[in-house]
Amino acid sequence: MVLSKRLQALADMVTPGHCVADVGCDHGFVAIYLVEEKICPRVIAMDVNKGPLQRAREHIVSHGLERYIDTRLSDGLEALEVGEVQTMLCAGMGGRLMQGILTRGKEKARAMEELILQPQSEISVFRCFLRQAGYGIIEEKMILEDGKFYPMMRVVPGLAAQEPGSLQKQRLEDKFGRYLLERKDPILAQFLQFQLHTYEEILGKIRENRGSCPEEAGVLSEIEDMQAALSLMEGG
Repeated sequence: MVLSKRLQALADMVTPGHCVADVGCDHGFVAIYLVEEKICPRVIAMDVNKGPLQRAREHIVSHGLERYIDTRLSDGLEALEVGEVQTMLCAGMGGRLMQGILTRGKEKARAMEELILQPQSEISVFRCFLRQAGYGIIEEKMILEDGKFYPMMRVVPGLAAQEPGSLQKQRLEDKFGRYLLERKDPILAQFLQFQLHTYEEILGKIRENRGSCPEEAGVLSEIEDMQAALSLMEGG
């Protein structure tokens, strides 16, 4: 099984030997890869939609892995038992939706050793939720694939959050990722430059077309945060 760059990066974050719940498994490719490469002895591939789950089941059967990969129709962690797996993998959905899955399945999620998460949107809000809910981010990656940026993280329950040092630093870490900033991640730097250019163009159009307006303050705030993050990565 050959994975996309994004899915490969997620699979690489899974601790070898762990049983995995792949929540929102889509075609089941990650589950197949984890078993074929002998990274995981067992995977439970789950999806809330029957169509994707059926496609995943067909792919699993075609690879002869039905003994090692279960498929379950499940809304989030609903069909999972407490302690059944050590790792949860959840990718390709909005941060709010992911937050809901972790909130509703709190007992099951907190019984795991790690969560591999790749929210597609509302990432700052999601990082803030993790921190306040007692989940510690211990590893982060950012992948650029087909013109899109994908931040992902490995999270453990019950790890006390490290003090950021200031409210501004906390805001920057929630937005862009503590470890990505500390590591001066080149993909994050590329993302920041891209976003900064986009927001500067938006600001120019606002001032050209309407002069000062309520939206201008929000755009300026985003520009300031991106400039501060780039300065932090450059050691300034």
